[in-house]
Amino acid sequence: MADLTPFAPRGGELGFGRDIGLTGRLSGPKRLSGREKAAIIVRLLLQEGADVPLADLPEDLQGILTEQIGTMRSVDRETLDAVVAEFIEGVEAIGLSFPDGLTGALDLLGRHLSAGTASRLRRIAGATQRGDPWQRIAGLEPDRLLPVLNEESIEIGAVLLSKLSVAKAAQLLERLPGDRARRIAYAVSLTGNIDPDTVLRIGQSLAAQLDAEPPKAFADGPVQRVGAILNQSKAATREDVLAGLDETDQDFANEVRKAIFTFANIPKRIEGRDIPKVVKGIEAAQLVIIVAGAQGPDREAAEYILSNMSQRMAQSIREEAQSVQPKAKDLEAAYGSVVAAIRGLEDRGELFLIAADEG
Repeated sequence: MADLTPFAPRGGELGFGRDIGLTGRLSGPKRLSGREKAAIIVRLLLQEGADVPLADLPEDLQGILTEQIGTMRSVDRETLDAVVAEFIEGVEAIGLSFPDGLTGALDLLGRHLSAGTASRLRRIAGATQRGDPWQRIAGLEPDRLLPVLNEESIEIGAVLLSKLSVAKAAQLLERLPGDRARRIAYAVSLTGNIDPDTVLRIGQSLAAQLDAEPPKAFADGPVQRVGAILNQSKAATREDVLAGLDETDQDFANEVRKAIFTFANIPKRIEGRDIPKVVKGIEAAQLVIIVAGAQGPDREAAEYILSNMSQRMAQSIREEAQSVQPKAKDLEAAYGSVVAAIRGLEDRGELFLIAADEG
């Protein structure tokens, strides 16, 4: 991709270096302006098949450059050589370039700044930010974007999905309620005639909205935090806490149940084809303890694992389990090792849990 740095905007002008006396075929001897030199370089790069990122320039300068190219006809070889030489000299003279404006600086430094400082500076940049807001939006984590899809209009959601990578859009779509996901997916089919200015304004509005969110003390929401804690708790403690939450806030308790993943959930939330991946990360001794001591729903989960793994290994585990009488604490630890293996695969993107409400 060609570098536009030598004629990047400075003080509203488009050009590089000082004007020099050159000969052009349009009107004989003349002094070329910075705009004319930029037009010559862009025309040459396009003629040579280079990828020229003109969209990185502010829209007003894109318009100036286009208008300038439209007024020119031809230049002689001497003029072209001189302009190219000056352009190359300008490129080689650049030792280090910095982002243009506060928004560009934040994009560069964002993850190195504290959440509070980054949020405050984003608000200062606000509506004055230059460049494409969709580039920054596309770089946000799905958890930041999911509320937009849930709370904004269907049409805004369709535009947002259309501006994201296919992988991220799919990841967000599968986390939406079924009816809303279908409505947004259909609305995407209606975005073909939206003009670029409207899409830009939507991006600017969403970027300002996301920038206005105050920094959070916790990376995860309360449901995820409570669910993670209960995942690591003993079954008796987990059920006792959930019973108490039912009495205090049943809706919250239901959401926590969806966030919790226990050994007994395996048949409903893990595809059978993914079981070999899970088993690969668990010591056989842990599976022996589980098969020997599992009861009720846990027993069903144990059988589900055995039926979806190597049958020779499954038979060996069954035989060894007949002579084992595990202690309760060892059984809980074995359950935990399986759940931890599954969570590790999920974190690495090697396994996806079936949504709790689909089970």
